[in-house]
Amino acid sequence: MTGRVTAVSSDATYSFSKPNRTSVELIAGLGIEGDVHAGKTIRHQFRMAHEPDQPNLRQVHLIHEELFDELALKGYDVSAGGLGENITTRGVDLLRLPTGALLHLGAEAVVEVTGLRNPCAKINDFRPGLLGEMFALDPVSGDFTFKSGIMALVRHGGIVHPQDPIRVELPPGPHRPLERV
Repeated sequence: MTGRVTAVSSDATYSFSKPNRTSVELIAGLGIEGDVHAGKTIRHQFRMAHEPDQPNLRQVHLIHEELFDELALKGYDVSAGGLGENITTRGVDLLRLPTGALLHLGAEAVVEVTGLRNPCAKINDFRPGLLGEMFALDPVSGDFTFKSGIMALVRHGGIVHPQDPIRVELPPGPHRPLERV
């Protein structure tokens, strides 16, 4: 499975959306240089108050650009960085990757997929009604699909630019499906 990076975004302060950049630098074990969510321990505002010493499994947030296409058909104008992601992709089915999959981004950077982003109520503050579009219910199993992207750890640092290729490396089986982190 191959794809490409379509945008990179970061912000040094806690804000819902993140501005697009010409590049971002991934730092092994920390996240994106200068991004508020970079760190060895949890940097998510809500979770820091309750679990400040937990490892940061959310160093990098990735969203598939195909989600924005789907949302546009429903009348929502969402673009790269709008949902707070750091890396926007095209051509990789992020939500179907197993836990532990490695994404090779550009020439050097490698991130390890840790789980699904848990959509929060702030999505409705960004665009009223949008939170409901971040879930899909399987009518057969009754399971929810969380569509608001995936989270990852930085395993190998490097600079990532829009248009960089993405190569997926699956872990040895059996594969574990993604869970919310």
